[in-house]
Amino acid sequence: MTRPLIGFSVPRREALGKVTGQARYVDDLKLPSMVHGITVCSPAARGRIREILYDKRIPWHEFTIVTAEDIPGKNCVALIVDDQPCLAETVVNHPEEPVVLLAHRDKQLLEEARRAVTLDIEPLPAIFTVDDALGKKALVWGEDNVFKTFLLEKGDVDKVWSDAALIVEGEYETGAQEQLYVEPQGMIASFDPQTGITVWGSMQCPYYVHQALMQLLDLPAKKVRVVQAETGGAFGGKEEYPSLIACHAALLAKKSSRPVKMIYDRGEDMAATTKRHPSRTRHRTAVDPDGKLLAMDIEFVLDGGAYSTLSSVVLSRGTLHAAGPYSCPNVRVRSKAVATNHPPHGAFRGFGAPQSIFALERQMDRVAVALRMSPDEFRRKNFVRQGETLATGQVIREPVNLGQLLDRAFELSDYHAKRQRFAHENQLSEVKRGIGFATFMHGAGFTGSGERYIGSVVSVETTAQGKVKVLASSTEIGQGTNTIFSQIAAEAIGIGVETIEVVQPDTSQVPNSGPTVASRTCMIIGKLIESACTSLRQTLHQGGFLSQKFSEEEFRAACRNYTREHGPLKCHSEYAPPPGIYWDDQTYRGDAYAAYAWAVYVAEIAMDTRSFETRVTDFVAVQEVGRVINPVLAAGQIEGGVAQGIGFALYENVVWREGRMVNSQMTNYIMPTSADLPPIRVYFEEIPYAHGPSGAKGLGELPIDGPAPAIVNAIENAILVPINRIPATPEVLMEAMENAFV
Repeated sequence: MTRPLIGFSVPRREALGKVTGQARYVDDLKLPSMVHGITVCSPAARGRIREILYDKRIPWHEFTIVTAEDIPGKNCVALIVDDQPCLAETVVNHPEEPVVLLAHRDKQLLEEARRAVTLDIEPLPAIFTVDDALGKKALVWGEDNVFKTFLLEKGDVDKVWSDAALIVEGEYETGAQEQLYVEPQGMIASFDPQTGITVWGSMQCPYYVHQALMQLLDLPAKKVRVVQAETGGAFGGKEEYPSLIACHAALLAKKSSRPVKMIYDRGEDMAATTKRHPSRTRHRTAVDPDGKLLAMDIEFVLDGGAYSTLSSVVLSRGTLHAAGPYSCPNVRVRSKAVATNHPPHGAFRGFGAPQSIFALERQMDRVAVALRMSPDEFRRKNFVRQGETLATGQVIREPVNLGQLLDRAFELSDYHAKRQRFAHENQLSEVKRGIGFATFMHGAGFTGSGERYIGSVVSVETTAQGKVKVLASSTEIGQGTNTIFSQIAAEAIGIGVETIEVVQPDTSQVPNSGPTVASRTCMIIGKLIESACTSLRQTLHQGGFLSQKFSEEEFRAACRNYTREHGPLKCHSEYAPPPGIYWDDQTYRGDAYAAYAWAVYVAEIAMDTRSFETRVTDFVAVQEVGRVINPVLAAGQIEGGVAQGIGFALYENVVWREGRMVNSQMTNYIMPTSADLPPIRVYFEEIPYAHGPSGAKGLGELPIDGPAPAIVNAIENAILVPINRIPATPEVLMEAMENAFV
């Protein structure tokens, strides 16, 4: 038996390949006779395609040209609602919508050819704001421009208003945000009439791509193979979009009878792919004279773009987090995702929660001001505690002490002393300093019945070399999946991580363990791996191949001997919900998530009232995430999420013009660099979760939720002017301050 592995910072399993250049990303891969593919996209936000014109100066006979009429199956990108075409056929509904595909061996000539295709489009009325969508200024989707609605109710909100000591209203907006992964989107496809289609690419969810290709090409599952190449970041941006580019590469490969590589450049990637949903949230909050919450009435609206993609599930998570970690007897959340003629918005780390939590934590500070109460005192009065219920009626069964997290965060940040000192110093300085915080939670795993519906499966098996293979479709995208899977598997068996081999996701080899999203990889899939590995060890022992106590070499010998006599020992584990978990999809009530991570983040800022520029000067992140599997990887997840949250709060402004992103370059889409970031001080509280591997919960999405409200609360503390939309760019702050002093 080896020393314990959980709680230790085992080196990353893929690190050597990445730092030596041996790791093979999709653009590193080359196949014989491979050609390159590109997309010709709509310049119009909405319109009817009248004609496709090809400039005669281009030798078109050398090209493979694909349009919608070349699709052998269903012209859609299979996901939740099959409303998005793979290629527009008669109408376009957003700028950058794919219409024509081209392939050629010469990349330079291919670019010339793209510019030589003209799409003659008759303009149709378009929608660019949620107000115009809700007002049906034009109907651009269905009968009412609404992709999805939810109604979450607890108690009776309407009976409370007349008895409230104070009612506070607020409206808050968040903008779109680009995922900005290091490696742009890319796919290679190869088609064989006998064996079918194989694609290799940068992705999060191989089985999403698998399903999309089956429908598009009208092929059975056994004739579709999807292989994840090394993936350079994703953050949700490679959840559903890779299905589209895989479909494009596959169509070109089928028609050309050659392998086709499609790699987006940065500008194309930023302009065409999905982003975080812009949002608008309206709050109406009632409190009693002592500051106890009586009612929260919340309206939450997302701009979903032109097609539904993942808007329904993003809306769901945003809805369920909209009332936060507070105990309130009466809650109503009415939410909608609406259609506009922007490119479709999709998954981004946090998945709707950053938008609704920003609004909630700004509203909590606003209510505290109206009560003439400190923001921390107001929250302490209303924190949910073990045995109390959240907005869905879910009883909190696990231990939770947000007050303790708040105490620790305040001690580490010196919150109270700085708040007092800054108030004094700001009277004499043009650079105003402030400190603010946010208290929040994030549910791990899919919402409600989602995990039961997916029914994730993992497998482990012995090899003739005396090792154990872990087979799952969960992808390594830079977050450390392969490392923590190795630690979990090795700990369950009692061996070292060197004896564990995590198989690269390939749908011809690994079972469907669901997508790599929703803070589920460690808690859900890791638990299945732990269970399967425990079964494998027990089977070897019961078969007489392994004693109760064993060395590493004895275990390897047992694997070799079993495999030689019987073939690989294979053990499977399928998801089953923890006992006592119940969710009603119709009423939207019950246990929304099996477990939550809890956090308090404190931000310190300096804002120059001459330039209206804001810098975050210190950041403290305290969270309870169950048992920490790998401290270095966990801290890295928090630091990365906070960095993205700082960009969301202050810098990353997507500029739209007639539905098109006009700042789709790194020169004018401003994201924080390392020079713009403060020290990010990360601290963990550990309360083991009984149904996670070694007590772990999910943590990947949590750190994106808290930075924006903490930062904007700090800005208001500094300048004494409310800021209700982000990103809080200098222009936004200048306008707010000018309006405040008119």
